[in-house]
Amino acid sequence: MKLFWAIAVGAAAGGVSRFYLAAAIQQRLGTSFPWGTLVINITGSLLLGFLIRYAMATPAISLEMRAMLTVGFCGGYTTFSSYSYETLVLIEDGQIGRAAVYSLGSVVIALFATFAGFMVARELIAFRQRF
Repeated sequence: MKLFWAIAVGAAAGGVSRFYLAAAIQQRLGTSFPWGTLVINITGSLLLGFLIRYAMATPAISLEMRAMLTVGFCGGYTTFSSYSYETLVLIEDGQIGRAAVYSLGSVVIALFATFAGFMVARELIAFRQRF
């Protein structure tokens, strides 16, 4: 149960951090490019890479703290960090082909899924407007 709450607290903090930091960046740099999301993805990946390597190399971070910071905070902050980490692990393991398939597949299929979500929402809106 401690692990559950550690992840929940971390995810809440990560999500709130993402919202306010991205909004502040967008407000400062303008909305012509998604700078906020780009910064969140990069900083989340940097943070997850550091936390995973550090936590695995030292007993200084408990299982609950590691889960709160990685799965919780980084997961709430950006799931892109998990994607980046998993791709890098495949590369480090010499699985270049799998890393390429995972990387390209994640981007292309996610874009397609987002497009499909747009289409379903558009159809639902049109359906509701008819009635």
